[in-house]
Amino acid sequence: MTGLYACSLLTIFAGVFGASLARSEEPSQPLAHSHEEFSLKVAAPYDEVFPLFGAYLERNWATGFDPHFIHPFPAHDQEGMVFMWEINGKPSVWTNTAFDITTGHVQYVYFVSDVMVTLIDIHLSRNGEAETRVSVVYERTALKAEFNEEVRQHAKQDRTRNREWSAMLDGYLARTRSSPANAK
Repeated sequence: MTGLYACSLLTIFAGVFGASLARSEEPSQPLAHSHEEFSLKVAAPYDEVFPLFGAYLERNWATGFDPHFIHPFPAHDQEGMVFMWEINGKPSVWTNTAFDITTGHVQYVYFVSDVMVTLIDIHLSRNGEAETRVSVVYERTALKAEFNEEVRQHAKQDRTRNREWSAMLDGYLARTRSSPANAK
């Protein structure tokens, strides 16, 4: 992560964390942390698939994903983008910390106030000319013990997201190939 984006990320989270940390004490019990990995193959060339993992274009294939973009303006996919989205009725603040088509690295960090912090680390690679391999890691950390179970439930879902992502991506690509006007 470049220094500019690291500072931006810290600035965003400092304001949100500040109030929570000022009134927080050392946890009286361990806070849940999860690390889940999955992979999938997408039957499309790398240059077509990589851009779909930017939040702006992800809206086209990820059912229910409708973020409110804060930076950049006008909204588009780039490293350092910031957006908000509700998760289970709770607002979350997201930032993209890596969006590099050369290395195939995409990464997001998001914060749900007082609940959890999540890191989503995605690596894409060419698997021949017409297929792309996608590897994903979700890391979640509860910020209060009362949300340990929520982190565990998310982790359980994270283990099987490859099927969900595959179905949504395959459906989107099928729509775009049959009729570009119907892709959205």
